[in-house]
Amino acid sequence: MEYFNFHTHQFTNQSNVLELVNQYPKDFDTEIPFYSIGIHPWYIEENRIDEDLKIIEEKLQTKNCLAIGECGLDKRIEVPFELQLSVFEKQLELAEKYKKPVVIHCVAAFQEIMAIKKKKNIKVPMIIHGFAKNNQLAQQLINAGFHLSFGKYLLKNPDLKTVFQNVPNDRFFLETDTTEESIVQVYELAAEYKDLDIKELQEIISSNYKSVFGE
Repeated sequence: MEYFNFHTHQFTNQSNVLELVNQYPKDFDTEIPFYSIGIHPWYIEENRIDEDLKIIEEKLQTKNCLAIGECGLDKRIEVPFELQLSVFEKQLELAEKYKKPVVIHCVAAFQEIMAIKKKKNIKVPMIIHGFAKNNQLAQQLINAGFHLSFGKYLLKNPDLKTVFQNVPNDRFFLETDTTEESIVQVYELAAEYKDLDIKELQEIISSNYKSVFGE
C-alpha cells in the first residue's frame, strides 16, 4: 500500500491505493474489495433501520469490512436529532461488539459526539472524516481520543493549513470523499504542509492504519 484513502465514495481500483469505500446497506456493491458500511444520518429511513442494522452486522463480521460508517450526527438536516442519536448509538454498539473503527460524519454536533463517546465508553477508534474546523476544536477532539481525516477541505481552504500542521502525526488520515482530486494530490499537499517527503508521509499513514485497523 503506497496510498491509503480513508474515505471515498468512488472506487477507482488503483493497484497502489487502498481505498476505504463508503457503502450503504441497501445499495451494497459486492465488487468493492474494502469498505465501510453504515447508516448515514441523511439517509435514515425509519422503516428500514432494523433491516439496515442487520445487514451492517452481517458485513462487520467479514474481513473486507474495515469499519462502520459513515455514521454520525448532523444538526443541519430535517431528520429528527433524537432519531439520529438513536441510530448512531446503535451503530456504535455494533462497532464495539465487532471491534471495528468508526467513520464519523459530524455537522454542528461535535460536543454531542464527544459526550456520547464518553458516556458509552467507546474503546474502538473513532475518526472524524472531512475535518474542516478550527484548531481549538481539533485539539478538543484529539484530547478526547479521536482521529481526524482531512481531504477536500484541505485542498480548498488554506486556513486549514495550520490546523492540519498542529494535529499529531499519529492521529490523522487523508481522504478524497466525493472530490474529483486524487488521493495522491491530497498526499502531496499534506506532505508540503507537514514538511515531509511523500515517503515519510506514507510511512506515517501506514503506521496509523496499522494502529487503527489492527493490520
